[in-house]
Amino acid sequence: MSTGITTTTTATPVASRRSTPRTDPIRTGPIATVTTTAAAVPVTRRAARAADEAAVRSRHTGRSFTTGSVKRGVVSVGALTLVAGLMGTMAIPAFAQTASPVAGSSVDAATSALSARRTSGSQSATVASGVIAASTSRDSYTATAPVVAKPVVQTATTSTASALTDSQAATATAERADFAASTAYSGKTAADYLASPAHPAFSLSAVYQTALTYVGTPYVFGGATPAGFDCSGFVMYVYAQYGISLAHSVSAESAAGTTISQAEAEPGDIVVLNDGSHDGFYAGNGMILDAPKPGGRVSVRPLWTTDVHFVRFGIK
Repeated sequence: MSTGITTTTTATPVASRRSTPRTDPIRTGPIATVTTTAAAVPVTRRAARAADEAAVRSRHTGRSFTTGSVKRGVVSVGALTLVAGLMGTMAIPAFAQTASPVAGSSVDAATSALSARRTSGSQSATVASGVIAASTSRDSYTATAPVVAKPVVQTATTSTASALTDSQAATATAERADFAASTAYSGKTAADYLASPAHPAFSLSAVYQTALTYVGTPYVFGGATPAGFDCSGFVMYVYAQYGISLAHSVSAESAAGTTISQAEAEPGDIVVLNDGSHDGFYAGNGMILDAPKPGGRVSVRPLWTTDVHFVRFGIK
C-alpha cells in the first residue's frame, strides 16, 4: 500500500535530521520535534529507584577513586618499593659470596688463584732483576757458665762454630776439676780451726807466711778450703788458723777490723777495694796476695788500683 511518502537519503547528520521539522504529506502543519536521549526512561518506580541508586554509587565510586584509592595506591607502591629494596640489599652479599664467576673470565682466574693460595698456604713475589741479595752469616756464641762438652766427631760437613775451642774446653775441664776437688775436700775447715787453732801465737808476719803456703790453689767461686778459694774465703780460712773468726764476705771482713793507712799497713794486713768487690792480703811494696778470679790461682801480684783501703785484725 502506497503512502505517498517519498524517502530521500542525504548526508545530513543525525542530530540535524532529528531537529529538522518533518512535513506530513497527508496532514498539513508542522509535526512536533522529537529529541532522543541515550538513557531510556524508566517505566516503573522500582526501575527508577534502581537507576537512582546506580547513579549515587557511580558518583561515590568516582570520588573514592580520586581521593582514597589514589592515596592507598601511592602507599602500596611505596611499601612495595621499600620491600624490594630491602630484599635486594640482603640478597646482594649472598650473591657476591656464592655466585660462581663466568668460566674463562679474568674474575674466574683470579678467584681460582686465590683459592689455590688459601689451600697451599704459599705465596710468591716478583723481585726486580736489579735487586742483589745481601749475604748473611750466623754469629757464634758461648755460654757464660762452664758447659760439659761432649766429644765432637769432625766430619767434612761438621761446623766448628758449634763446638768449643780447645782452650775453652781445657778451661772448662780445669774448672770442673777444681770444683770437684773443693767438694771432695776432707781436711780441716775454718770451723775446725776456730775450735782448735793451729797457731795460738798471733803475728802479722806469721799470718802472711801461712797465706803464702797456699800459692797455686785454684780459684773456686764460694771456695773456702785448700781445694779452692775465692777472695774472702781465702782470708777467712787463713785467719781462722789463728783463732780469728771472720765472715765469708768482703764487706763483712772490712767492717770487722780496724781501718789503717797504707803507710801503716804491713804484710798480713788486709787490702780491700773500696767498691767491696775484692780483698786479699797486703804483701808490701804495693803488692797483693789473693785468690784472683775464675780461671786464676792464688798468687802475689801488683795492685792495679789505688781505690783501696787497709784493714788490720788481731792487733788493737
